[in-house]
Amino acid sequence: MADNANLVKAELRELDENFENERNPDRTTTVQFNPESLKVSFANQVQTPEGSGDQRGTPARQFVGAGTTKLALLIWFDVMALPDGENTENDVRNLTKKVSYFITPLETTDRPPKYVPPAVRFIWGSFQFDGIMESLEESLEYFSADGRPLRASMSFTLTQQKIKAFTVAASERGRRPPPVTPTAGSAGADPSAPAGTKPLTSAPTGSSVQGLADGAGIGADWKQIASANGIENPRFLNPGQLIDLNIKTR
Repeated sequence: MADNANLVKAELRELDENFENERNPDRTTTVQFNPESLKVSFANQVQTPEGSGDQRGTPARQFVGAGTTKLALLIWFDVMALPDGENTENDVRNLTKKVSYFITPLETTDRPPKYVPPAVRFIWGSFQFDGIMESLEESLEYFSADGRPLRASMSFTLTQQKIKAFTVAASERGRRPPPVTPTAGSAGADPSAPAGTKPLTSAPTGSSVQGLADGAGIGADWKQIASANGIENPRFLNPGQLIDLNIKTR
């Protein structure tokens, strides 16, 4: 399985009002589980010119404002999956409130004062996106016997008022990607099983690698399955996560 000690985790960091320098390091939030994907979208503000309704064919379009770039992603928190020595929380909201901070409006020094959410930097390895948290949705997924939420998913969108591709983090510029070594179940590990010839298994809510492997009659191979699929925490799978149970174990 992945070495959690060396695994790069995504972070949310607060920026100053000019989106230049990081500040309030005590507000930096490290995600518990890295997102499975990042969605970057771009949009321009356009408007059909007045008086063009009687024209035949495609009407002319007029650019009327700055474009926007948005980043959308989904992250998870689970108090039952905290490492030994860190599993002191008994309510997942104590973890998710650190993310909720970035959508909470703060009072400015203007007179009269204005209220705006803090500028935030999402950084994950070489990927960097600076913006404002536009929306945030938290879903509590699992509860203890006494009604305490133990697991939560958080989907949020960051936006910046310009068209701009994502930034390569300064700490990663000029670095070459590490060599890829095929592992059991990865591409190149079993040339007799071409990619796409065997179906993947979609993980149901609340499932684990052990449970899926047991259901497929290969429970003894769950560790190799987790390692081949690059799964950080085999006890917890995101709903809908695709797992390859057809690996060639050793």
